[in-house]
Amino acid sequence: MKYSTCVCFSWSLLTVAVIPVSLGEMYTSLLNVKQAISVERKLIDYLKTYIDHESERLEDVKRFYAKVSDLHTELYKGPATAMANPLVAFTLIKRLHSEWLNVVHSNEAQENTQALRSSYEKEDADLPKLEDLQGAAQGLMRLQDVYVLQVASLVRGLFQRVTEGQPIDIYRPAVSVPLSGDDCFLVGKVAYEQHDYYHSVQWLEESVRLFRGAGGEWIPENAGTLEDALDHLAFSHFKTGNISFALSLSQELLHHDPMNGRVLQNVEKYERLLVRSPPLSITDHGLKRPTSNNLRTRDTYETLCQTQGSQQMHFKNPRLFCDFFTNGNPGLLLLPVRREVLSLQPYVVLYHNFITDTEAEDIKTTAHAGLRRSVVAAGEKQATAEYRISKSAWLKDSAHSTVGKLDQKISMLTGLNVKHPYGEYLQVVNYGIGGHYEPHFDHATSPSSPVFKLKTGNRVATFMIYLSSVEAGGSTAFIYANFSIPVVEKAAIFWWNLHRNGQGNEDTLHAGCPVLIGDKWVANKWIHEHGQEFLHRCSLNPEE
Repeated sequence: MKYSTCVCFSWSLLTVAVIPVSLGEMYTSLLNVKQAISVERKLIDYLKTYIDHESERLEDVKRFYAKVSDLHTELYKGPATAMANPLVAFTLIKRLHSEWLNVVHSNEAQENTQALRSSYEKEDADLPKLEDLQGAAQGLMRLQDVYVLQVASLVRGLFQRVTEGQPIDIYRPAVSVPLSGDDCFLVGKVAYEQHDYYHSVQWLEESVRLFRGAGGEWIPENAGTLEDALDHLAFSHFKTGNISFALSLSQELLHHDPMNGRVLQNVEKYERLLVRSPPLSITDHGLKRPTSNNLRTRDTYETLCQTQGSQQMHFKNPRLFCDFFTNGNPGLLLLPVRREVLSLQPYVVLYHNFITDTEAEDIKTTAHAGLRRSVVAAGEKQATAEYRISKSAWLKDSAHSTVGKLDQKISMLTGLNVKHPYGEYLQVVNYGIGGHYEPHFDHATSPSSPVFKLKTGNRVATFMIYLSSVEAGGSTAFIYANFSIPVVEKAAIFWWNLHRNGQGNEDTLHAGCPVLIGDKWVANKWIHEHGQEFLHRCSLNPEE
């Protein structure tokens, strides 16, 4: 199968400025990221207008310069003779009194700049916020971790991991861009501000390398400089125990800013520390990736994401099979569905070509206006979480005729009652930058879960439809069952969340792996216990 706060450190270390928290969530949906392209097109037009106006202004300044220079080159060669002419004398006095004044004190440059700023501010509501920049940076670091990507390769626009000492392509995208020193600085700074020095060291090292390669020259669009990167990297190395590197980088920083009292104090501190104990080698202190409080199955989860449906031991099970499936329903007799049984425990099946291209586009388009940040259960309420990065919308069958058609087809394939409230409304999900959903159960595991608000019992089954393809990543990984399913465009997967005795099936712990390349859309239909009494009978056997 192929499938913001102010952070101050002791003894005069860096201080991170307070930046107001915003509500931007562009990074959680690739649809919103794509929409930002049109915003930048407007900004390009505004900048072109500014350049045109500034060019006209500078042409006027150059014309005045040429006029005055010519007078001094030709007319004023003999000053006494020229000034004998009252017209020449008058124009000289007038020019010195008013023309030079008008040129030097012209407000045109300020007016042009203000017009550009006003145009930019008109688009403010549609511009990324601080949270979006941080979220995008965290998305890159998530992809780096889950797919074991080499930062030096990412900086060159490549997606590679090191295998047996050699960089191997994980995926080679058709379109990519290299990152600048400033790009790397901002990613490293996001990690730095979260006290995540494992990531800040790697990204800031690339930033310093690129800034050095550019001669350390600052350009207007950059948020950081070589000095900034050196400063953050030195302290990051200190926090990982690499005092000698921290000292070396701080000394380099002093070459650029010799009067920086804070850095001078740090150099003295690092030197004292090195006198007390010898420097550690790289292998002694290393870089340790931060642990995850939410993700106890991280190693298995990430391995399944990396292998993307190539778990041969699982899929070589001779009891797994493919067939043309009708479920005994007359509506499917003439056009049976291609069914592929992927797992028996838990029972998971894949239905190929469940949805057409037109139906998928209808669902995505209908969902656009309702997309909001996806939430997770938090006690009796729901809240956003960093372990779920996407936006979702809920569609009733009245939202579009296609929704009702899909409900009918799901019911035919599963034999279950999917009408509301026995089935939840169709949830449409669009993933963001490095979008993912870490291991979770679809069924409620607590009696206070919001799942029970429908008063139709727990979620007995899940029917998930792939509305799009992706180039890389985005697999659905079943953690305890130890297999993953890559995204299969237009297909759907179905599994039972509960045993027939009503208890949750722990083998259904699953995750949406981070999307590496592509725009992932899925639709979820969650079917509840009530309404299925004569369609999916109960059993006291805990194995069923």
